[in-house]
Amino acid sequence: MRQFLLFISVVIVGLLFTARLFYLQVYSSDGYSLFDDNAIRKVYNYPKRGFVYDRNGKLLVANQPSYDVMVIPREVKPLDTLEFCQLLKIDNEQFKKRLDKAKNYSYRLPSVFVSQLSKEDYAILQEKMRKYEGFYIQRRSLRQYETTIGANVLGDIGEVNYAIIDDDPYYKMGDLIGKQGVESSYETVLRGKKGIQFIQKDRFNRNIGPYKNGTHDTIPEPGKDIKITIDAKLQAYGELLMQNKRGGIIALEPQTGEILAMISAPTYDPNALVGRKRSKNFTKLYYDTIAKPLFNRSLQGVYEPGSPFKLLTGIIALQEAVIDPSEKITCYRGYKYGNRFMKCHCVSGTRHDMVSAIENSCNAYFASTYRRILDKNGDASTGIDRWSTHLKSFGLGSYLNNDLSVGQPGRIPDREYYSKIYPNTFYSTYTISNAIGQGEVATTPIQLANVVAAIANRGHYFTPHIIKSITKDTIPDKYSTPNYTTIDKKHFDPIVEGMYQVYKKGTASYLKVDGIDICGKTGTVENFTTIDGVRTQLTDHSIFVAFAPKDDPKIAIAVFVENGYWGSRFAGKIASLMIEKFIKGTISRTDLEQWLLTHSLENEYAKPQSGEAFGINRQTQLQVVPVDKEALTIYEDNNEKL
Repeated sequence: MRQFLLFISVVIVGLLFTARLFYLQVYSSDGYSLFDDNAIRKVYNYPKRGFVYDRNGKLLVANQPSYDVMVIPREVKPLDTLEFCQLLKIDNEQFKKRLDKAKNYSYRLPSVFVSQLSKEDYAILQEKMRKYEGFYIQRRSLRQYETTIGANVLGDIGEVNYAIIDDDPYYKMGDLIGKQGVESSYETVLRGKKGIQFIQKDRFNRNIGPYKNGTHDTIPEPGKDIKITIDAKLQAYGELLMQNKRGGIIALEPQTGEILAMISAPTYDPNALVGRKRSKNFTKLYYDTIAKPLFNRSLQGVYEPGSPFKLLTGIIALQEAVIDPSEKITCYRGYKYGNRFMKCHCVSGTRHDMVSAIENSCNAYFASTYRRILDKNGDASTGIDRWSTHLKSFGLGSYLNNDLSVGQPGRIPDREYYSKIYPNTFYSTYTISNAIGQGEVATTPIQLANVVAAIANRGHYFTPHIIKSITKDTIPDKYSTPNYTTIDKKHFDPIVEGMYQVYKKGTASYLKVDGIDICGKTGTVENFTTIDGVRTQLTDHSIFVAFAPKDDPKIAIAVFVENGYWGSRFAGKIASLMIEKFIKGTISRTDLEQWLLTHSLENEYAKPQSGEAFGINRQTQLQVVPVDKEALTIYEDNNEKL
């Protein structure tokens, strides 16, 4: 038997090899892949990225040709690096670093060596590429922004990193991906699908033609064009008004939830982040930690909402039936609770009902109303949870489930939140600052704009969104489905009337626009920061919310201007002008426009560094500057294009 052992072993091994080969050839689809075959070169053909248009069909983002020098490290042969570096406009040290980076990624897979050559550089280099084995030129599209506005809206594209490649096998080293804004939110729609060519190589690693006559090749599928909800003219006008100021603005169409304008100031030209200059410019913007131009204040800026929050306090009180809109409460220049006093600017002894309390922004009225909400059943702990539930039905305390690339949930506290501070007893007076939009409540501009849209619609809102249409595709149903608040429709009438009276004879009476019935609410928010370890009060924030027209709302808007003194001084003027611009297309309140274009807040923003005193009261003088002619020229140029 031992004499047959060797023979049997050979037969068994042979059968195992035969069975394995049979399995790989016949049954297994994973045994062989063109992508793993070193004798076949893979060349990707990049698709045209989809165009972006505004709501009126104006082209905002197109494409321009771009050329990348690619490298396959294992195919690189000795070369004249001095000449090659001169052609690529890099030095020898950069050459070594880039080649090492490519080797770290893969010896056999191509990666970008130098990206985004100009047409001129490409023309010169193309003639000499045959001298540099292992290198080749790949053509693809680069973004071309047809406007200088909306950088925070449109976003930009940049190279993928290792984390993205590991997460999504579609991307290869050197590929471009949407980094911010619409480019990021709709990356999979805009990018299209890459095509690929398989090229056969001989044993000397030379290209000898398409593999199997190109039967396995695929052609690129272009990205889909999209139309966004932004009104480019309104966006440009808002950015003009926010010159030399910091803050965020969101304008919505209440009947659809479409975002008409999304402004973050300061901003930048989106073309600054295109091409080989992108890295340098992005670094400059990123490290500007004072102005923070890359920080989208309209979506990420979290602020105490101030007096506009009184609208919610009032409407929740009506829903909870703790006050009648005609009931009057006396204001004695503020509200006393315990040994503390919340000041108010009303004349002592003034009696307010719901409408006049909104019109005059009475702190005492809403502090009293807030306590009634929490103490309704004699237990403030359950009362604050009811209050919190109502607020969250307006989309507060959440990301709003929108299609925007960034955001913040803000903060709407409940009993669980306060249990960390007040673990045992809890009284309504502990949190009374919430009544007037200070204390622990915090919102973003888009959240407040959404609240105003819900009030304009008398009880419902549509999820705010930036997409209007996609070529040969549909948008999600959630954007056309109404979200209902916990407030009955009948309770909105006194709130709307109060907002209307704010413009008729209240705190925004001098901001009215002829021919448009605007409903609004001013807000002034205390502003604190820590300087050298000391909590320091800065100049107040200016906040304003509004919608118009009163009975057929076309626009809802929230404006936050940092260090803007009080609600009607900066934010209110901007809101009135943007409403008129959207509804009429022209501006009659040129006095407000001229004031905004000649008043800067840059000196306020410099005070933490300069040590100059902050302006807390209305007597502080503002910095008056000449009209920014460059900004006006850019605005006029954009309008001409649009």
